[in-house]
Amino acid sequence: MNQLWKAAGAAAWGAAALGGLQPFLGPEAAEQLHTLCPGAQTVLVGAFPYYAGQAPGNLSLYCRGEDYHLVLGRRLEQVCAGLRARHPSHTFVAGADNSPVPELAAAELAGVGCRGRHGLRIVPPYGSYVFLGTILTDLVLPSTGPSAETLCPPHCRACQAACPTGALTEQGCEVTRCLSDLTQRKGPLPPEAAEQVRRSPTVWGCDLCQKACPHNQAAALTPLPEFREDLLCSLTLAELEPLSNKAFRRQYARRAFSWRGIGPLRRNLALKEETAPAEEEDRPSS
Repeated sequence: MNQLWKAAGAAAWGAAALGGLQPFLGPEAAEQLHTLCPGAQTVLVGAFPYYAGQAPGNLSLYCRGEDYHLVLGRRLEQVCAGLRARHPSHTFVAGADNSPVPELAAAELAGVGCRGRHGLRIVPPYGSYVFLGTILTDLVLPSTGPSAETLCPPHCRACQAACPTGALTEQGCEVTRCLSDLTQRKGPLPPEAAEQVRRSPTVWGCDLCQKACPHNQAAALTPLPEFREDLLCSLTLAELEPLSNKAFRRQYARRAFSWRGIGPLRRNLALKEETAPAEEEDRPSS
């Protein structure tokens, strides 16, 4: 098993009994899960590093390379193929952000990395710059976790201090307040959210909590070529203005930011280009 995951490029992997995920699954998700893999017993979790350095740009680090859905889909299927060869009577179904499996909870139960206060998994030496992928199977496998280890010292609140919207609390991340979530919403934004996006260094996603994390200060570069080559670090409004939504999706089909269409990015870039309100001029005294 170790060889299969290593050959697929995973930095870490683990297994957890599916029963342990029941508290994290609603009725609909549980039904979808067993539709995907009838008789599912185990979830395998792999962590794939994506950090390619801190080149300047207005796109989040996670979406500068090839779309991670495509990359993890291929690499997880490589693991599935190896498992099918060894266990031909069993089912293996890969998922990368497109399955009902709650990935963070599964990683916790499988002992993949450690939970950071920012809510992400920390997998040395790559820090929290990892994508999680899962494999559902009806094969019963021994659990590799959970891990009680934590890498966040009690006094460290660097990620919380760096979060501009206050989305990170002691109770976890309030996703609806997360700047990354705000940049990806469709339609007009409320004034406060629009101002947060205007001030953000990125027009898609947010890296502020991860950049502040001590475990990411010397993060190792990913060995995976899909996340190191053909990087796109920035977009401009001038590049997007001539494109229809269809043309945008076609041109950026292999980028993780294309799934929402051109609207959110065009709106965010336009917000960036708006002139900040001028300060009121001093009036001459009467």
